[in-house]
Formats: sequence, C-alpha cells, structure tokens
Amino acid sequence: MTATPANSVEMSLLIACYNGGRRIGTTLCSLLDQTLSAERWEAVVINNNSTDNTAEVVEAFIKAHPEVNIRLVSESKQGLSHARNCGIDNSVGAIIAIIDDDEVACPTLLADYVEFFDSHPEVAAAGGRIVAHYPSGRPEWMTRYTERPIAGILDLGPEAIPFPAGRYFGGGNMALRRSAVERYGKFNPELGRRGTTLLGGEEKELYGRLVAGGEKVYYLPTAYIEHIIPPSKLSRSYFEAVCHRIGQSERIRTLETGRGEYLKRWCAEVVKWCATLVLCTLHTLALHPSKARYLWIMRRQISKGLGGRKA
Repeated sequence: MTATPANSVEMSLLIACYNGGRRIGTTLCSLLDQTLSAERWEAVVINNNSTDNTAEVVEAFIKAHPEVNIRLVSESKQGLSHARNCGIDNSVGAIIAIIDDDEVACPTLLADYVEFFDSHPEVAAAGGRIVAHYPSGRPEWMTRYTERPIAGILDLGPEAIPFPAGRYFGGGNMALRRSAVERYGKFNPELGRRGTTLLGGEEKELYGRLVAGGEKVYYLPTAYIEHIIPPSKLSRSYFEAVCHRIGQSERIRTLETGRGEYLKRWCAEVVKWCATLVLCTLHTLALHPSKARYLWIMRRQISKGLGGRKA
C-alpha cells in the first residue's frame, strides 16, 4: 500500500482491538464509504495482544483496499487505555477520532468531525451520537437506563450543543484535537478495559480534565455510529459484571481525585438509589417486572463496585 503523505492527513481514526477478528471486518468495511477524501485521513488499528486472527484479518483488509490509508500497530501493554494511547503516539492527524471494533461508522463520520472542528476553533473535543443495533432483538427487560451499560448509547437530540452537566462523550465515538491531548494528557491507563476485565471510566476521566481546564466539549449528532450488540452481551451474568465494573471504575476515578470527590460520588449514588426505587415501583405496577429487576441489579452492582465489594 502506498502511504498517504503525513502532511496531508487532517484526521486520524483510532480503533483499538482485542480478539476482534470476527467483528473488525465490519467496522473496517464501513470506512470504505467515508465521504472525506481518502488523502485527508488515516486509520490506525491497534492490536492489543489479541490471541485470535485479528492481525490476519486487518492485514488482509489493508492488502485488499490500497485506496484507503489503514495501518496496523501493536501494543503489548494490556488495556484499552494503553492501546488508545499507542494509537495517539502512532498517528499524525491534528484531529484524533476514536471508535471501537464492533461498530459501523456513518459515511459522514470523519467529514462531519473535520468540518465541525474547522468551523469551531474554540472547541477542544466532541462526541457523536451512538445508536445500538441488536441482531437478536432488543431484550424485554431493557430500558433506556439499563441499555447504557451494555450499549453506551448517546443521543442528546438533533442539534450540536455543549455537553450538559452529567453527560460526556463515549469512547465508542469521540474526537479531540491533538493540541488538547498535548495539553491535558492521554487516557489514564489505570482505567479502561483490560482484556476481558470490564473496567471503564477512562473517557469520563479525560472529559473531566478537559472541562476542569475550561475547554469546550460538544455533542455532534450527525457524526454517528451504530454499536452492534451480540447476544453474548445480553446475558444477566454479563450485565452484572459490566455494572459492577462501572462502580469499580468510578471508585478508582474519584479516589484518584480525592476523598471529597469519592464522597460526592456516594451522595450521587444515594440519589440514584431513590430514583431507582421509584422506577422499579412504576415498572412493577405497569406489569413489567423484568424491567424493575434489571434496574435493581444495575444499581446494586454499581454500588458494590463503588464500595470496593466483590461482585
């Protein structure tokens, strides 16, 4: 493949991958339809110690599609944050976009980000809309609250707006200026998934640093991705595990900031418990006991993780 000259690349798209041989092909195929001119962007796939055929699948795709600038790099330090940081170090674009290896990017994803940053020089970072696709069907127990831990959905409406209080971009669809990374740092390697360990919170922690520094961060609905959710992620055991890890991640993130931030997070958890009890009651009265049950499971597991208890 003939590499695109580095000085012509405006946008670098990072895709971290761990044992994604069965899914990464679909994600890469969606890049073939990007409306942004091929010479203006690059994609960097980071193989994070995969034990399956991830590398072979990506290399075969690169060979079959020399018209796009896609590169494969490796990161031996296990963890999503390490992989994304490796991608940042091995990319050249002034704008860095990040998606996951189980998504389909809309055709205008990269063009929308580039246009938005060009027309809003005051904005340091942005996050796009995330919609979920369930090949096996959306489960009956799912609500918009219990869907978030599984699918990471994000939809704040049809207009580009600053992220409101309590909301932030998702790692499955975000972009930031390289200058912002240079000023505020990369992803915290103490957070984020590590192999099959479902830690998270790395995007929220980075978002917090940007906002604390007075930077503007926007929601951009037109730059959207479709997150493909397989049946394996719809089991009760997976749901319990991912919710527990959310609590663990929040414990790590807030304690790194200070005990005061950790206590503040517990106050928020008490409020969330009150809202959960109300919602559980309403769903039970509406004869939707499974919705109530999974809301209760979600809150219980998050609280366990936040308190440092085992799942």
